[in-house]
This record gives sequence, C-alpha cells and structure tokens, in this order.
Amino acid sequence: MNVQITRGASRQQKAEIVKDITESLVRVLGKKPEHTHVVIQEIDDENWGFAGMLTDDWKVAQAGTSSHGR
Repeated sequence: MNVQITRGASRQQKAEIVKDITESLVRVLGKKPEHTHVVIQEIDDENWGFAGMLTDDWKVAQAGTSSHGR
C-alpha cells in the first residue's frame, strides 16, 4: 500500500497511519499483517496541487483569507 501525504507529519503520526491502514486491510480484506507493507511518500507542498493551485500557494491564500475575518 502506497500512501502519499504532504510533508510535516511526525514519526508518531506516521506510525499511527501504518497501524490503522494495516488493521483496516486485515479487517476488510483478511490480509496477514506480516504480509502488509505500507510505504509513506512525503511530497513537498510545492510539488502537490489541487483545485488549480499548488498546495503552498493555497496555504498562503487561506492564511490571507482567515486574517480578513479578524
């Protein structure tokens, strides 16, 4: 199982992701935990895009939007 996330997760958070995904594959698909591999690939915000924007630009835009409401 390959999981892609933007950078910034702690080691503990990544361990929890691996545990949860493994438990889900065991429960839903009957996989053996020892045969389940989870690879976490961290992507820089500038290399991840959605909604027509790069994630780092989106975060800047969101920060600007939230400061207008104050």
